[in-house]
Amino acid sequence: MKSRMLVALLAAVTAVAQAQTQPAGKFSDNVIKIGLLLDMASLYADITGEGSVTAARMAIEDFGGKVHGVPIELIYADHQNKADIAAAKAREWYDTLQVDMIGDVAASATALAALEVAKQKNRIIMFSGPGTNRLTNENCTPVSVHYAYDTYALAAGTGRGVLKNGGDTWFFLTADYAFGQSLEKDVSDVVRAGGGKILGSVRHPLNAQDFSSFLLQAQNSKAKIIGLANAGGDTINSIKAANEFGITKTQSLAGLLVFINDVHSLTLATAQGMLLTEAFYWDMNDETRKWARRFFEKMKKMPNMVQAGLYSSITHYLQAVQAAGTDDTAAVMAQMKKMPINDFFAKNGRIREDGRMVKEMYLFEVKKPSESKYPWDYYKLKATIPGDEAFLPLAKSSCPLVKK
Repeated sequence: MKSRMLVALLAAVTAVAQAQTQPAGKFSDNVIKIGLLLDMASLYADITGEGSVTAARMAIEDFGGKVHGVPIELIYADHQNKADIAAAKAREWYDTLQVDMIGDVAASATALAALEVAKQKNRIIMFSGPGTNRLTNENCTPVSVHYAYDTYALAAGTGRGVLKNGGDTWFFLTADYAFGQSLEKDVSDVVRAGGGKILGSVRHPLNAQDFSSFLLQAQNSKAKIIGLANAGGDTINSIKAANEFGITKTQSLAGLLVFINDVHSLTLATAQGMLLTEAFYWDMNDETRKWARRFFEKMKKMPNMVQAGLYSSITHYLQAVQAAGTDDTAAVMAQMKKMPINDFFAKNGRIREDGRMVKEMYLFEVKKPSESKYPWDYYKLKATIPGDEAFLPLAKSSCPLVKK
């Protein structure tokens, strides 16, 4: 009798202990699984790639590796900048591997493809790599979040900044896919609204090897500004070619999406004086420097805004899972939109009803070599753009989730 009472007492104590440590909700397959779709070997590999994997691992480790005792698992794959591969991998991960959230996604065309799968499967997807504002505009969904930056913010920063400095005639060199087209449109809208003129544009294939014919058209336009509506290796190669052809002696380049990796590759001697818009710079303050130096120890290079944004997005996701007590999509999304974002990447950041993460953006000027005091000391701050000015106002949004 006493033995049975002792067993019952121990069972009761165990139940109480479990109730105190386990959340009210549940976790599918007892794993919080995060998948990253990345460019691991092509023109965006330096922007995302191993650096994004490292940032994600740092976020998971800093969180403790578990949520309510449930382990966090990270997987990643190379989508090769192909929309069909991105969609197929997203479908496989959601259906077969029970991935709870897909992050980064690296490029706009692949992001739009993966987004449709996430919507169909009712699973969360968070973008830090892609730029097109279609992700929170006409293609917004209840399961998606766009972190870090978008084409509207780049236009609000670099486009407006160049225009204020007298750059009132533009010709665009545009990557011929969703991101480039969105960026050209958004910057063109800013230029025209500010009294400037668009003299033309030319579109080049993704990962182009020869920019001579495209730059010749830009040169013949006589525009004051050649707007580079491209990214990664395409931006680096077009800037190098413009300098080699002597185009920069008579016309100015506006790098509409330039990362610190690009400046490092180009060198300050080539990139000096260029205006660019970023969501993050490693040397902004003690908090950014502390995290960036940890990243540098692992990667031997400083992080860019995509990698810093990925760390922040994963951390915010895990905090929401912890608060919700479940990995259920609706519950976690509700928590993410409810909770403010305060870390080295964003202060008083928030996720709007359209899935846009809103925070300050920064307009920087690339330093002259003589102004740089130590390695990776590349930027000087020209302007801070409040979040409500940096991103598309909800009143102008075509997102069906937005109440007007």
